[in-house]
Amino acid sequence: MNPTNLTNIPPVSIDTPSGEAILVGSGLPLLLIAGPCALESEELARTVARTMQEICSRLGLSFVFKASFDKANRTSLSSYRGPGLEEGLAILSRIRHEFQVPIISDVHETEQVVAAAEVLDILQIPAFLCRQTDLLTAVARTGKPINLKKGQFVSPWDMEHGVNKIRAAGGKKIMLVERGSSFGYNNLVVDMRGLSVMRGFGCPVIYDATHSVQLPGGAGGSSGGQREFIAPLSRAAVAAGIDGLFMEVHPDPDKALCDGPNSIALDQIEGILTQLVQIRQVALSY
Repeated sequence: MNPTNLTNIPPVSIDTPSGEAILVGSGLPLLLIAGPCALESEELARTVARTMQEICSRLGLSFVFKASFDKANRTSLSSYRGPGLEEGLAILSRIRHEFQVPIISDVHETEQVVAAAEVLDILQIPAFLCRQTDLLTAVARTGKPINLKKGQFVSPWDMEHGVNKIRAAGGKKIMLVERGSSFGYNNLVVDMRGLSVMRGFGCPVIYDATHSVQLPGGAGGSSGGQREFIAPLSRAAVAAGIDGLFMEVHPDPDKALCDGPNSIALDQIEGILTQLVQIRQVALSY
């Protein structure tokens, strides 16, 4: 596919608790979707949400808080999954109202969609499920913005089929997420060309900076990661013209219950984001 109209795509509007919508797209402030991989405790979630809200306010970034109520695709049966649908949505709802920030979480099954849509501002489709027709059409019917992750096994141009499924079911607010492609066993690689290809479908593109450095199953019963590459790959993606970033952030990644090896330490995130804002300003001038 030869992508066209890469600089001017329709913005996606995200409702916020305050009633003032966030717009994501060409020439607009970068969107940052950030938080711990899975909900571990309400106290930890509040700490991350508060800190990230303050940082994004200082840097002029749009912020959406992210945490999964259930990680149904963990490597091992014994891996931590999260508090589950009911308790997890209750925690996310309290975070949303206390900090007045939009929230996002994964849905893995069609049965979760209605309850999740009552609480979440954005519904996220995990990468492994990006071709699940029933799930895509179910989230589309809610009218909520959708964050559709590209599967590790799917080419950038084939993501057009997922976009078309959502649009055919009435979904209009679609963001596409690059999170790396399988490169042999237990390894991922990011093809920066794919960012432009997916923007060619008329959707804002989010770069998942932390899952892209994951080593799937690379730690035996869990995934490994190379967090030292988060910053350089993020710089490249912002220079390439993305519309937002997805980052898993934790106060102590080495003790995180999920995706610690590819998470960013909370006390290091502002320095990285400051660089990215500066690169974004230069990229917009071209």
